[in-house]
Amino acid sequence: MTDHILTCPDDLAALYPNPIAPASVAKEIDRVDANYGALIAASPFFVLATNGPDGLDCSPRGDMPGFVRLRDAKTLLIPDRRGNNRLDSLRNILFDNRIGMLFLIPGYGETLRVNGTATLSTDPELCASFAMAGKLPACVIVVAVESVYFQCSRAVVRADLWNPAAQVDKRSLPSAGQILRAITEKNDTVETFDGEAYDKALPERVKATLY
Repeated sequence: MTDHILTCPDDLAALYPNPIAPASVAKEIDRVDANYGALIAASPFFVLATNGPDGLDCSPRGDMPGFVRLRDAKTLLIPDRRGNNRLDSLRNILFDNRIGMLFLIPGYGETLRVNGTATLSTDPELCASFAMAGKLPACVIVVAVESVYFQCSRAVVRADLWNPAAQVDKRSLPSAGQILRAITEKNDTVETFDGEAYDKALPERVKATLY
């Protein structure tokens, strides 16, 4: 088994001998230009990758298109909307400010990758500028952009991601309540979760705590 493990760059070079296509290099720039800015403005969802003392984390972030704001070509502003208060991403940023972002746009094949460093701001005026439904974010993630490039559509096409007919019937999968009940009933130190009650209350709770 270990004979087939890749261990060095030379192993990769032998496995992927074709040179990088010129477009794959040219598409990476160190700022957000007009085209990349249009993609960010159209995106209602991105995944935020961070690194912390306990390892890596990947967190979903979503809101209405335009919720990630372009302050200038080298700076993005992201409101930290309400979540589960685990604060994994925020704690990680305080430990290691390097981040990665992957933007998706429904119906659009290409994704957008942004890498940079982040700081957390509680500036009152900045937070107020991101108010939604009368609620302010607790802080704003300020991203200093280092590299931006689009990813071709192959992954999205293979996944048939935007095909409505490919959507899974959620009833065929474990619900949040079922997952919590299964985990807690096997844990002697935690009271078994009432999964049915959790699932019943979840839709209204999500609506009431979006912001």
